[in-house]
Amino acid sequence: QVQLVVSGGGLVQAGGSLRLSCEASGIRSSINTMGWYRQAPGKQRELVAITGGGARNYADSVKGRFTISRENAKNMVYLQMTSLKPEDTAVYYCTLRTTAGTVWGQGTQVTVSS
Repeated sequence: QVQLVVSGGGLVQAGGSLRLSCEASGIRSSINTMGWYRQAPGKQRELVAITGGGARNYADSVKGRFTISRENAKNMVYLQMTSLKPEDTAVYYCTLRTTAGTVWGQGTQVTVSS
């Protein structure tokens, strides 16, 4: 069974940085994409960043501030977040898509104070 373990959330002041990590285990299929979504209170879950097939895609709201990266040998994906804004406050989720389907990790809270 595929499991995703997320770490790195927390409280940070506006302008600060955080790095989220996500480690996948139990993978038995080829990984297509790994990425990050977020959900703010009262809002729908939205894509933040995704990587796969050599490409990286970002939500317009985070372009230039967030960087997604993967460490394939360790089945890990990271989200480096810089110049954080209060509107980045949300629960962040790691996701992995393989040929067998999509898996979601537990969320991690990121709170950016003004």
